[in-house]
Amino acid sequence: MADREILETDILIVGGGPAGLACAISLHDKLKAANVEKPTIFVIEKGVAIGAHSLSGAVMDPRALDELIPDWKTQNAPVKQAVTQEEILLLTKAGKHSLPAFMIPPYLHNHGNYIVSVVELSGWLAEQARSRGIEILEGVAAAELVLEGSRVIGVRCGDTGIGKDGQPRSNFLPGTELRAKVTVLAEGVRGSLTKQLIKTLGLSKGKNPQTYALGVKEIWELPAGTFPAGKVIHTLGYPLQKLPFAVSGHDRSSACFGGGWVYGLSDTVISLGLVVGLDYEDPTVDPHNEFNRLKSHAFFQALLVKGKLLHYGAKAIPEGGYYSMPRFYGDGFLICGDSASFLNAARLKGVHMALKSGMLAAEAIVEAVQKNDFSRTQLGKYDELFQQSWAKQELYSVRNWRASYAHGLPFGALNDMLMRISGGRGLSDPLRTEPDFATLKKRKGEFTGPRVKPDGKITFDKMSDVYLSGTNHDEDQPCHLKVPDLNLCVERCTVEYGNPCQHFCPAGVYEWLKPETGAAPAADGKPADPRGRLHINAGNCVHCKTCDIKDPYENILWVVPEGGGGPRYQKM
Repeated sequence: MADREILETDILIVGGGPAGLACAISLHDKLKAANVEKPTIFVIEKGVAIGAHSLSGAVMDPRALDELIPDWKTQNAPVKQAVTQEEILLLTKAGKHSLPAFMIPPYLHNHGNYIVSVVELSGWLAEQARSRGIEILEGVAAAELVLEGSRVIGVRCGDTGIGKDGQPRSNFLPGTELRAKVTVLAEGVRGSLTKQLIKTLGLSKGKNPQTYALGVKEIWELPAGTFPAGKVIHTLGYPLQKLPFAVSGHDRSSACFGGGWVYGLSDTVISLGLVVGLDYEDPTVDPHNEFNRLKSHAFFQALLVKGKLLHYGAKAIPEGGYYSMPRFYGDGFLICGDSASFLNAARLKGVHMALKSGMLAAEAIVEAVQKNDFSRTQLGKYDELFQQSWAKQELYSVRNWRASYAHGLPFGALNDMLMRISGGRGLSDPLRTEPDFATLKKRKGEFTGPRVKPDGKITFDKMSDVYLSGTNHDEDQPCHLKVPDLNLCVERCTVEYGNPCQHFCPAGVYEWLKPETGAAPAADGKPADPRGRLHINAGNCVHCKTCDIKDPYENILWVVPEGGGGPRYQKM
């Protein structure tokens, strides 16, 4: 068996999204400006290419990009489509009502913002980084942290060439161990290394548990003139919320926090999707089905009837905000972007926060390099810089926003208004929440709510959508979705919750299979369990992390598959 290669670098950045690339670019530029000898900088990305795993709505505030690359407009940045119109629609089952301007909170105004593809933005940022001589390694999955006590000294990349049986194949290669003076974790939402580090070092002690949502998104091509380029529509009500007042025609809702969107990327291409808060109670909620219900609404039917679906994707969103941010620095490490909860859920924006977090981390690293000190005390400069920044001011002003809505729509709406006049405080500060896995209620009978039968034209089944995500994994590798206790699935989860994994996964990864009448016994001669068994279609996984978040027993663990596996997003 080959020996594991060990590579040394000065700065290692795990994740090639906006946060990680902004950190690399800013670090290079700040060191150059300070006439400091440039350390070696490595960026590693688990996707097959930069941007392959990037997904967001996305309406972007350009504030951070203005700071990172002031001349981005002349550098051919893929930030072209300014917001030209905006509207918020209250949907009922049969109709829609446009909210008057005075009812729209100031944080939802988008004048001066841009509609972007985060895939394209990440690709352009990678070009900017490479032009500065920064090394970017694609298709490289960081599987483990390398620790010396509480100090992070690097990461160990995943081995390749291991079969489903766990045995090395002929093409086996041990993953490289990358060691660095500073490791920056910019893995995106629910990063697997970040999760490990938070647990090991107690980085979230005294903080609110993170609150997540799942965003399900599609890109459509429409005939020119169907939907204006630059127009932004957000929706609330149907199919998610139980409204606090009677609205004619409003049917059963799934009582979830969230809403939909439509953005005009160009005169012929739109982004549309649905965000579903993962703190819902009903174990039969299926966010993909709720998205199909949204598209079944008359407004969306009329919009999409002559359109063509191009791309699909899904990812979790860290919505907890300021009070859910872990300590994002320590001996030898910093945490950026979604991994550290740099996202403003009230504004429905995270890209500018990801960029700014990377820039703040870079500024802290420059001082650490100058002092040759990478201790927790020195790298704590990152938090000092954050506390003095507009990013902190923005997040602090809405610090109780998402927690308010975790207590129900009526309370959330009331507290939302109070927060606007009290600088973010509201009725209580801080408002406490519980983790998303703990919010499910045990089922009462079988689900009888509406399920959409996909028509293959406007609504689609999960497999059809997954195909359009470009998802691909080497089939002969160990399953990266670990279920430590399969008996728990049968003996408790089936009875208590009805196996919610088969519903909440937006990619059809989890199936609950019941034996057919007269089925042959298992290989060990025992009869098949009539309660059924869990089947995992790991090859479908779009790396959204919902299963790692929402399983009521925390009995599903998402770990990285071989590098290069997963979705291959375009225009997302």
